[in-house]
Amino acid sequence: MGLRKINSRLVVVLAALATFAATPLAAASTGSTTANRTGATSSAAGTTTQVNRGDCSKSSNWCTEVADGEQIFGEGHYVGHDEPSLLYYSNKPGAGNDNTYLVRLPKDPPAQPKQDGSGTTWNFQLHPAFWFGMAMCDDQSAPGPASGNAACKADSDSNIYNDSDPASPHYIGKHPGSAFMEMQFYPPGWVTQPAGNSCDPTKWCAALNIDSLSEDYNQGLPNNTACQNTVGLEPVNFAFITKSGQATSPADPSNNNRFNLDPTKDLFMGSGDVLSVHMFDTKAGFKVDINDATAGSHGSMTASVPNGFAQVKFDPTATTCTTIPSAYHPMYSTSSEQTRVPWAAHSYNTAYSDETGHFEYCAAADPSTGNCTQSAGTEPLDSDDNFCFNPTDSSLVKIGGCVGESPTDDDYDGVPYQNTWPGTGTPSVDRATKPQPILFTSPLIKGTTQFQRVAFETDLPRIEDNDTLANPCNRTTGANCVNPPPGAGFYPMFTTTHVGGACIWQEGGAKIPGTDNTFGGSSTTEFGSLLTNVYPGAGNQPRFLINDFRQVLPTNPCTLFGGRAQTLNSAVH
Repeated sequence: MGLRKINSRLVVVLAALATFAATPLAAASTGSTTANRTGATSSAAGTTTQVNRGDCSKSSNWCTEVADGEQIFGEGHYVGHDEPSLLYYSNKPGAGNDNTYLVRLPKDPPAQPKQDGSGTTWNFQLHPAFWFGMAMCDDQSAPGPASGNAACKADSDSNIYNDSDPASPHYIGKHPGSAFMEMQFYPPGWVTQPAGNSCDPTKWCAALNIDSLSEDYNQGLPNNTACQNTVGLEPVNFAFITKSGQATSPADPSNNNRFNLDPTKDLFMGSGDVLSVHMFDTKAGFKVDINDATAGSHGSMTASVPNGFAQVKFDPTATTCTTIPSAYHPMYSTSSEQTRVPWAAHSYNTAYSDETGHFEYCAAADPSTGNCTQSAGTEPLDSDDNFCFNPTDSSLVKIGGCVGESPTDDDYDGVPYQNTWPGTGTPSVDRATKPQPILFTSPLIKGTTQFQRVAFETDLPRIEDNDTLANPCNRTTGANCVNPPPGAGFYPMFTTTHVGGACIWQEGGAKIPGTDNTFGGSSTTEFGSLLTNVYPGAGNQPRFLINDFRQVLPTNPCTLFGGRAQTLNSAVH
């Protein structure tokens, strides 16, 4: 299909999604409340001191899940990122560095949630962020920044080093330094950033995040103490998407002001808005372009030196921490099972993922510690009731809650693990009490080419290896690794529907009206079997860990212009 025809079809699908967004799946409740956006940037003043947004050993909402948190952050230290994901595979050049998605931001139900949990559920309770991902080059990052590993060649599959044999020239411990990019979208209505996960009472915002890891796996060697104390072992470059494309504050991991909003310059988007998201490499650095077709607005961000992006110098013996101004570029040309970030728990490169498992009700919290002091509803207080906020901290919905940073919701009894997702009840109940599903397309390669295959993947084994569970997951044997996780009443999954003749992915339960394919009808059937991956280890010895459930389909069942999705019963059973 030619580029002109592709672009005309994209316009048709955008228009159809915009029309679909106006249908009464759920009312735009955020539109019924007047709020001053410029006054919403510091509503959580009483609790902001508890959060070091750049510390991935605690601020788990926004960071990439490492393969073994205790190895990096210390024995007994559990973080945990629950990330149900869709992975996209193609051997076409550009699959790993030039992707375009269409997205509809979901609306919340008409009524607001109640403190006792008896009311509705909003997006900020199900996911502090959802994102589109891609592997990046970072020569100062794991797996071997002090081991003489080859430099990363941008946009090239020459960076694939996945062998488990230490004698192999492509042993995984010799992999070029890698980072992971998450193009994150944040829902409105609750505690605003940098303390919370919202940007505004009624509007969504987005940011370009790039996570690296300051560890030499081959030598078991972390970066110096000064860097650990200032940027952490998993440093994060961060910049909000802005209307001008210029960062309002340098994205450098050592700049603590990078998480502060500037409502006059940052891009804000409405619930129900339809977006095109183009992520691609440029000479100046990896770039994200967002066009809001509903609002007629545009924003962008480039991971460039002028925008303050920087690598953290790996210098274990130094007494000071140094950052090196650096543009970030995609690591691979294509996307497959082989194009990994070798220090990450997930196996992905090109991917969609939802960050979930970060909300439990809390009637009152201690602002000095962030711990919950008064439970709400039927939930008793426990160790994961941390990083909590009071009702008065919220920018709109006046309920208190905990986002469970260190640890996360490791007994799986919070809001995201219940039948609170779209498609888990009757259509009338879902419309009244639950948010719309996130709708998104399979990406196009360079704006024209479909991805050939997809995979469903979740890192439940990784996060089920925790000390709270009576029988934690054994990531060597797979014993006690289960989907859904222990204690959960529900686990989200991906299904397909059709809008304007195009196949669209949606997230939630199996009963979303208009669903075409449920891939077996549950998260258990969809995400498949346990996956063992090789990781680099100390002494140049490989480690084999089970961090994920993954099912790879032989085709892409939801191509943008491919007609109605085919039934894949043979693939999911």
